[in-house]
Amino acid sequence: MAGVTTRERVTLGIDPGTAILGYGVIQGEREPELVDYGVIETGADVPMPLRLSTLFDRVTELLAQYVPDAVAIEQLFFARNVTTAIAVGQARGVVLLAAARAGVAVTEYSPSEVKHAIVGYGKADKNQMQEMVRLILDLDVAPHPDDAADALAIALCHAQTAPFLARTAPGEHE
Repeated sequence: MAGVTTRERVTLGIDPGTAILGYGVIQGEREPELVDYGVIETGADVPMPLRLSTLFDRVTELLAQYVPDAVAIEQLFFARNVTTAIAVGQARGVVLLAAARAGVAVTEYSPSEVKHAIVGYGKADKNQMQEMVRLILDLDVAPHPDDAADALAIALCHAQTAPFLARTAPGEHE
């Protein structure tokens, strides 16, 4: 069709946390490009309801600003610290709510799925992940802080995985 332009798919990747929530925005799937990345920080001295409210407001702003086609978020990973896991779960809930309110589909990935998609090895370390994110996005330096780099890796994982998921389970992972 003449005159029709299609926008490259935009993905918002989220590395959830209540103290620091990382975000990364990329555009495109085959040759993804960096749009933006950063962190949302809340103070440890702020009551949890207010921290969660701040996260909700800021994620809602990101959704309105970038109008992503998808949100990719890291699945809850239970480590030794139950308190941390609960806080991360609360942050995830806020992100899921903001995405639902914006009408944006959410896909969740385990840390090992993200590492496998980006590095090719499910037990890759932080340095390997950051270097691959740098190479894939053709950046001069690896993105920092770690939470933002992780969010970009999650977005890249989705950009790489989503076309396959869409072909194998239409309508579930758009």
